[in-house]
Amino acid sequence: MSSVQEVNPRVRGIRDPVNLQSLAAQISQQIAQGEQKAFTKVIDLSSCDPHRTGLPPISFVRQVLSLCCYPELLKEDSFPLDVKQKTQKLLEACNGGSIGSYSSSTVGLPPIQRSVAEFLTRRDGGINSNPEDIIFSSGSQKTLAMMIHLLSREDGQTETGVLAPLPCPHTLPMLLDEVGVKLVPYRLTEERGWAVDLEELHRALMTARRQCDPRAIYISNPGNPTGHVQDRETIEKMIHFAASERLVLLVEEVYQDSVFGQDKEFLSYKKVLFEMGVSYSETVEMVSFHSISTATMGECGLRGGYMELINLDPAVKKILFQYPSSASILPQLAIEIMVNPPAPGDASYEKYTQEILVRAETLSQNAGRACKLLNALPGMSCQPAMGGVFLYPHLHLPAEIIEEAKMLRLSADVLYCRRLLEEEGICLGPGCENGHNDENFHIRLCVLAPPAVLEDVLTHLCSFHRRLLNGSD
Repeated sequence: MSSVQEVNPRVRGIRDPVNLQSLAAQISQQIAQGEQKAFTKVIDLSSCDPHRTGLPPISFVRQVLSLCCYPELLKEDSFPLDVKQKTQKLLEACNGGSIGSYSSSTVGLPPIQRSVAEFLTRRDGGINSNPEDIIFSSGSQKTLAMMIHLLSREDGQTETGVLAPLPCPHTLPMLLDEVGVKLVPYRLTEERGWAVDLEELHRALMTARRQCDPRAIYISNPGNPTGHVQDRETIEKMIHFAASERLVLLVEEVYQDSVFGQDKEFLSYKKVLFEMGVSYSETVEMVSFHSISTATMGECGLRGGYMELINLDPAVKKILFQYPSSASILPQLAIEIMVNPPAPGDASYEKYTQEILVRAETLSQNAGRACKLLNALPGMSCQPAMGGVFLYPHLHLPAEIIEEAKMLRLSADVLYCRRLLEEEGICLGPGCENGHNDENFHIRLCVLAPPAVLEDVLTHLCSFHRRLLNGSD
């Protein structure tokens, strides 16, 4: 290609990333080369990557995966019996007993599909899950992309649209750009803890139908990045809305193991759907997504996820089963460990349970501590999180900062995050990545990190924020 004009127009149309991570990498390289900064390292809490921040992996997960990668370790006496038994079971699921073999199906290993289906059935109180409705891929974003690609039309008809919450996960806007689908935002109500407003949903849909063909609604529960956890009444209203408007439900439930708000619990959309009666359970088309990037596992780099198909036409499912993308083996094995961890009586149960408990307590305490501190800052307000791994505080910035950003042709939240990174070595996410593109400025902060790391981040953030506001007086 001799010029950018020869690049696929859809690729050229993908919105420009903010690229703070690239700047963070440059600054880290400068420090490594001896350049003097006001800080000794960069801390990145713009996304959920707990191992990067220093949280240790779950021992049982890594032990089993180590033995799967090198079965000679099965001869060692240093591994607990249940680790060896789990390893042998997983290797038996692989062709040739090796993780180096291709998957026997493009959608996943049948024994792992059965394990996930059994997990979903247990989770939802006995509501049946069919292994043949489970499809694995390299992360929940990949499976979501597969579904949206399936929904999009490229035959000259009106552009396809997907309703999505505002704010939405920061990876979603670019994903929709990539497959040529219009993001139709429905605004969540910040003063109500980022709750869904049904009137706003109808407004967004009616407005969108003048511009595109909305065919699905995307939901994140627990909310990413809001931390909102939907109750049964809200879920029922969302299902009713999707059914009446003939929209496919695309439900991301990646942080289902991370609900810590008082009197809050995770309810899957599937469970509520099937408890609403056959007029809904047999007709509403829904796809739910889960991943090993969840707060409990935190295995983001392994890139493993799955989706469950509910009420999709068999002919549509057949197309998905033929999708030219075979899921990697090792992430599938990690998913099996996630849905079938050590049980009471197993040699690893006590240690596994303790590690999970420590991570859950760390997340809950971090979220509460950070929210309280941020709300004490002038020019900042933060809704408490009920679940998930993020806080999403609102920036009330002085007019001088907003004008400076306009002169630099930046969003003010990008300028804020860039200066925070350059002056304090802290990398957070600007709200414009989550869909906010007006003067409603926010930042995104992952609180799944060692308490000492988060405390360091909060100290630098508070110092920077006060200095920024004082400098504008």
